[in-house]
Amino acid sequence: MVAVASKRAVEWLAAAALDPRECKRQWEYGENGTVLLAAGRFWDVLILPEDLGLLALDILLCIPQCEPGPTLADFGARRIGFFLPPDPSSRWIGTGIRYAGKGAWIVVPTPARGSGAIQWLVPPDGSGVLYSAGALELAIHEAAAELARQLVG
Repeated sequence: MVAVASKRAVEWLAAAALDPRECKRQWEYGENGTVLLAAGRFWDVLILPEDLGLLALDILLCIPQCEPGPTLADFGARRIGFFLPPDPSSRWIGTGIRYAGKGAWIVVPTPARGSGAIQWLVPPDGSGVLYSAGALELAIHEAAAELARQLVG
């Protein structure tokens, strides 16, 4: 069952590539196990500073009705990326926050494993589930409030 889910995840993620076959080949045989995928077609990515992103992820994982979407960590850059439905009119504002939509490219390892500093915290499962922008926004606000309390306390 895991192999089927993994294959579905690879197919789903590779579909965002300009050449899905080449994408899968690069994951399998490429030098570093990552590919560049275009955001904005099947998903966008909200990229947060590591401390805020990890705390927001913890909050999201504790919400029973919130099914987690793909979440990617770049521990080298100290960033966490949350995959959201594409929204060309979306604007996210905050210190250290970056929104990768149409025209942006994301470095992505195969869903089956990470590559060096880039790791899946929640790998895609192939179902197409993405984070809800509303749930993610609430989790970010709660995480920011918690970080503020930690600074004061």
